[in-house]
Amino acid sequence: MPSNAVLEKKKQLVEELSEKMKGSVAGVLVDYKGINVEDDTKLRKELREAGVDYFVVKNTILLRAAKNIGFDALESVLSGTTALALSKEDAVTAAKILAKRAEKTKDQFIIKAGFVEGNILDASGVNQLAKLPGKEELIGMTLRGLNAPITGFVNVLNGNIRGLCVALNAIAEKQQPA
Repeated sequence: MPSNAVLEKKKQLVEELSEKMKGSVAGVLVDYKGINVEDDTKLRKELREAGVDYFVVKNTILLRAAKNIGFDALESVLSGTTALALSKEDAVTAAKILAKRAEKTKDQFIIKAGFVEGNILDASGVNQLAKLPGKEELIGMTLRGLNAPITGFVNVLNGNIRGLCVALNAIAEKQQPA
């Protein structure tokens, strides 16, 4: 039987993980059993630069945290090695990076499941999420969409001014004595 100090520490870990999961817009669970240290280091760096928290977690701790926040459906994937990637801002980034890694390292790095804003996704759902444009891409698309009418209007105005200059130049040349 574990001591009270160990139990308290585990309860605190569960509570902290529950809060992290609640504060995230998305999370992805992966089985990392075949990844080597070099690839793991590169992956962690890429995720960190993208603003994603990535860490290995014990299945029992993750199960209790998931149950605390109503993610009971994750229980079915909590076996073997498990790492969790949490994103506080962009729902797509973690899925994109991890799906790319899983595709490169067939059967060595496997997506188990995920969640987005309270909805549980299976592995195929996470892969579908990975195919969506990220937050930065969506902002760029929106700005291009907003900028297109303005650019068109400027081109029309430039065309009219250009036409007026050509007409005035032709009139001036006509009126000059030869």
